[in-house]
Amino acid sequence: MKAAAAMKPHFVLIHGISGGAWCWYKIKSLLENSGYRVSCIDLKCSGIDPSDANKILCFDDYNKPLMDFMAALPENDQVILVGHSAGGLSVTAATHKFAEKISLAVYVAATMLQHGYMTPQDLKDGVPDLSDFGDAFDLEFESGKDQPPTSALLKKELQRKIAHHMSPDEDSTLAAMLSRPGPIQALLSAKFAEEDEHVTCEVPRIYIKTTYDRVIKPEQQDAMIKRWPPSEVYALESDHSPFFSTPFPLFDLLVKATTSPAAAM
Repeated sequence: MKAAAAMKPHFVLIHGISGGAWCWYKIKSLLENSGYRVSCIDLKCSGIDPSDANKILCFDDYNKPLMDFMAALPENDQVILVGHSAGGLSVTAATHKFAEKISLAVYVAATMLQHGYMTPQDLKDGVPDLSDFGDAFDLEFESGKDQPPTSALLKKELQRKIAHHMSPDEDSTLAAMLSRPGPIQALLSAKFAEEDEHVTCEVPRIYIKTTYDRVIKPEQQDAMIKRWPPSEVYALESDHSPFFSTPFPLFDLLVKATTSPAAAM
């Protein structure tokens, strides 16, 4: 029994902007209780990482905790990377540098752009458009008011309406207490050049759509799926936070992903 459990996949869960490892508490518990190994990463200025979002101005700095984690994995180890929202950028960055250590990449309501934000179309598809909600963000301008904002956080009074409208009250309360400003300038600088165009395509990908998402809207998710087709697409009747609103269906899909044809490639 112990040998069988040891063979189960190792999930690495990556949060989105303003989140942290804490976002995954339900999914981590469900996976570990089923015998899977689980690591949850706090990116820079997220969760319990002490960094200031306004000092994180490039994506590589923000994403360093994940890249350090991947670099430290033994050469013969492989993991399943799961990225939520802007965490999809972190997943893609890892596939560019550590393809041989990734058995599967799973994008959950996530930004899935092969080369990051290279073009206006990338920005249209991958950056949340919250203009329907008016002035939705609290912004900080560490570099000066005449420069782009350095950090952003959804206004407290709008967080539930936008990101957690189908989630339990206690989870949206937890998120309001733990969410931190995200390094918006660093995220928008995410660009992934690669010498070998086939590297990222060697890592099989699965996309999990969230059909009631108000952050990365379903049409944006569809556009990214069409432009860079994954091996499989699943769907959840969820808001932008399926780890809160639909944890059991999300858990089921993650387990399903481990036995999908994509994972066996």
